[in-house]
Amino acid sequence: MEHTATIRDKIWAYLSDQRLTINKFAVLSGIHSGTLSRILKGQQAMAMSHLERITRSMGLEEDYFYSKYVDECLYDSAPNWRRLRPFILRSAELGRLDCIERLVQSLLDNLMYGPLLFDLAEELFQQGKQQAARILYENVGDSEKYQHSERLALCQYRLFEMSLGDDPQKNLLAATLFESYVTRLSEAHQLDALRQLIHVYYSLHDWPKADELAQEMHRLATIQYNLRSRSDHRYTNDEILERPLYYYILYAQLMRSCAFEELGDYKAALEFVPLYTDGSWIQEEGEEANRIIAQFHEWGTANTYLIRLMDGQQDVLDEYVNFVSTRENEIFTALFKIVETANRYQWDVDHILKRFSAYIPYRRYAKRNKQINDDHHTRFCSELATYYLARRRYKGNEISMRSVDLSAKIDNGRNVIKGTLSVDFEINI
Repeated sequence: MEHTATIRDKIWAYLSDQRLTINKFAVLSGIHSGTLSRILKGQQAMAMSHLERITRSMGLEEDYFYSKYVDECLYDSAPNWRRLRPFILRSAELGRLDCIERLVQSLLDNLMYGPLLFDLAEELFQQGKQQAARILYENVGDSEKYQHSERLALCQYRLFEMSLGDDPQKNLLAATLFESYVTRLSEAHQLDALRQLIHVYYSLHDWPKADELAQEMHRLATIQYNLRSRSDHRYTNDEILERPLYYYILYAQLMRSCAFEELGDYKAALEFVPLYTDGSWIQEEGEEANRIIAQFHEWGTANTYLIRLMDGQQDVLDEYVNFVSTRENEIFTALFKIVETANRYQWDVDHILKRFSAYIPYRRYAKRNKQINDDHHTRFCSELATYYLARRRYKGNEISMRSVDLSAKIDNGRNVIKGTLSVDFEINI
């Protein structure tokens, strides 16, 4: 069998070529001469810090020996987590996913490494190194697929989060694959998972499903909040939640209201508004609680106008416009709903489009869920095109909106106009 040169072989060859002694190279690399001697003689494993210093001293790229180091860690010596963990972290930083893949697949032959690799995946996920984290989650999840463990569910949850993007159909697939794991998560993780699932189905216009998930979020959050409120109950999951528990209770009611609004049941939608604007039951005090309560109250005020508008009550139109005019983050949603309602009831809203012409097309989304905002933008473009085309107004000089991007990329028949339509509209007011 042909001998494959090891890292030690390469170092010995370098020392010979450069006519360096171990002591001289020890000085150059900053490694103790005794330690370096034992490493080169195979009497001591090479730590990640040693590898970095040796590679740098030889003038090589940092990851030059990485593939060989994987072999050394796995086959030439017993795997040692103190060596493997920093190597995986550095491989993630340098994009050496191939090395991570080889290591992880071999390590998981020993299930002892499952918890260690999962914790490392969580660390990488929090650092934003999602490609590396994905490899760890996929392999840990595969190793535990018959265990029905919470760790398996958490792996699937992270993979679901990382799969969400701009493609609604891919988001649906990710949601479908993940949904059965929700109940295996801790109750704290379930709330954030349900919130993200609601966003997926809301953006897909599956209002009944969004409402079903919102009901479950409300049930779980209420149970947890009541338990935590008991003086004899110690709640330990606050650090896991992205937001306070009461937020999820209010948010669930908000999303239920939105679902009924989209279904055209405006009476039911209005009945939910007081349920997320009344924060008198919230026991928490302080700046965060006041800010969240105020935010939901503001949303409730805006949505009350909006629901009445969608119900055909034209008398609230000007009042609603004045309300949102001082709230820049709400203007896009308002324009979308106003144009949608104008198309439904054949209203003339040219004066509103003229007033907010600088916001068309509106690209600076409010700080809300991107999936929902992207969906709203696509639908807005379609509604705006319908409004213009119905009035056959393409000429004029009072206001000009050039190259309105009417991209309706969702292919499930929801939009009036499909494909991509770029038009230079000039509205004749």
